[in-house]
Amino acid sequence: MLTIATANVNGIRAAFRRGMHDWISHRSPDVLLLQEVRAPDALVRDYLEGWHVAHLPSELKGRAGVAVASRLPIAAVRGGLARPDGGTEPDVDTGRWVEADLTLPDGGPLTVVSAYLHSASSSPGQEHTLVAKYAHLEKVTARLAELASGGVPALVAGDLNIAHREVDIANFKGNRKSAGFLPEERAYVDRWLDAGWTDLGRAHGGDGPGPYTWWTWRGQAFTNDRGWRIDYQLANEALAGRAVKVEVDRAPSYEERWSDHAAVVATYSLPL
Repeated sequence: MLTIATANVNGIRAAFRRGMHDWISHRSPDVLLLQEVRAPDALVRDYLEGWHVAHLPSELKGRAGVAVASRLPIAAVRGGLARPDGGTEPDVDTGRWVEADLTLPDGGPLTVVSAYLHSASSSPGQEHTLVAKYAHLEKVTARLAELASGGVPALVAGDLNIAHREVDIANFKGNRKSAGFLPEERAYVDRWLDAGWTDLGRAHGGDGPGPYTWWTWRGQAFTNDRGWRIDYQLANEALAGRAVKVEVDRAPSYEERWSDHAAVVATYSLPL
């Protein structure tokens, strides 16, 4: 079996201070995909000592940052997403997409991606954040098409900042005009699933509502389970059939949370 976990850590320093290391020791994932790392490379590698690490920080200090930590060897690393016009990736898009080609115990390949997509805002005066998000989603869609058709088992996982359906957000009626649940955003997930990707969290999580993966720190949202499901593991056709179990590691209590997100943990049967 192969265990892969994805988690938005909301700052790796804060997450370890709150108990993330104990969770890692208990869960013992083979591969750990992290988002919102928000730390320099040397510090990330210190926290992940003993792992093979691929880390892509953001050009904007204190923002974003994604990483792949693997017990399996990493054969190749690719960071960022190509622009259609071949131009330079804007700073706001950096630290959001890192790919690692892993070598499985039988020598076969597995490509994993840690992705942190834009959150954006639909508030007046913040329209530019949605423009940036849609531009980034177009690049994501193009890369997903390549990974879907390549024949190599591939997993794209992380904080996608989109609740796909009504069952993926507790207060869907009150958020129909909120970024993260806009029809235009949700349509991108439809396109990805139509192109051959499987949302393993929903495929193995039942009809819903939930299980949610993010709750604001404020108020009683966590205690009352008023959350959003915005953290995903998306598998291409070469991998999806090997997933045997997918779980959301919701903390037992508010006080035991080490992030405002919960980890999504999937178990795959080998060989792929």
